[in-house]
Amino acid sequence: MTIPRTQLVSPDITAYYHCVSRCVRRAFLCGEDQLTGKSYEHRRGWVEQRILALAEVFCIDICAYAVMSNHYHLVVHINRKKAASLSNREVIIRWGKAHQLPPLILKYLKNQVTNSEIQTCRKIIHLWRERLYSLSWLMKELNFSIAKQANQEDQCRGHFWEGRFKSQALLDEKALLAAMAYTDLNPVRAGIAKTPETSEYTSLKRRLTLLNTDQAPRSRLFPFVGESSQKKSDGIPFRLIDYIECVDWLGRQVREGKPGHIDNKQPNILIRLSASHPDSFDLCTRLERKRYLWVGSSKQLQIVKHRLNRQRLHGLSI
Repeated sequence: MTIPRTQLVSPDITAYYHCVSRCVRRAFLCGEDQLTGKSYEHRRGWVEQRILALAEVFCIDICAYAVMSNHYHLVVHINRKKAASLSNREVIIRWGKAHQLPPLILKYLKNQVTNSEIQTCRKIIHLWRERLYSLSWLMKELNFSIAKQANQEDQCRGHFWEGRFKSQALLDEKALLAAMAYTDLNPVRAGIAKTPETSEYTSLKRRLTLLNTDQAPRSRLFPFVGESSQKKSDGIPFRLIDYIECVDWLGRQVREGKPGHIDNKQPNILIRLSASHPDSFDLCTRLERKRYLWVGSSKQLQIVKHRLNRQRLHGLSI
């Protein structure tokens, strides 16, 4: 039985989610078709740039992403408080970055509307404000634009993506850490990159590149603020250096059924979030299982089950 998206994605339960979209019939999103020799590698840039562009429109922060040959991973933070704090004009400006504004809203910006028109404008702005923190709207706009570009290039019509995107609710910091690391390590595990820093079209690669060019503030990614930050909604609750070391350590572990791993000396052991490296490695492995829609501690899973009034919950306990 299909679970309603409103139950799968609820900012009242958690703000963090791991999403995956796959091409229909395992068609090529990017990469190279070994049968025909045709390269689709440029499409990976389409996806990355679209993700970063939408990050400036939506109040949904991008924690991690990885663009693969026939799918992509996205770890996000739904920032409902940010959306609520925007003025009406700021909502219009954000929405206008990716959409054509109706004439009535343009009149509103120029203060040329009547009292009755103002009420109509406010209803429209309220709708846009809700969409700005809607994960479904973000994924819809991301997938639609990529599908349109790909179909135009292939001179064909029809579905490009496999139905709805898949999502996992990340209920605590350990789940968030595992999902981000799993995402950033996808090219290494697939054997198309030797290390995270050489993995093209991933969030960690972008973070490291911008650090080296002193452009970190322009990364358009959710920043790392560390565990001591009092405002966890302002960034990822880890230190960047800790995350880099953790990803590097996890990437060195050989995975059964996965061709790739980091073939270097093991660094110093990183202890983070009261979780050992073997625990983190095991969690990253189990995240792949299809039926896990919620990820967190047993206590957190029980709370979600009670709030959703469900007898069973397809959750991964960590």
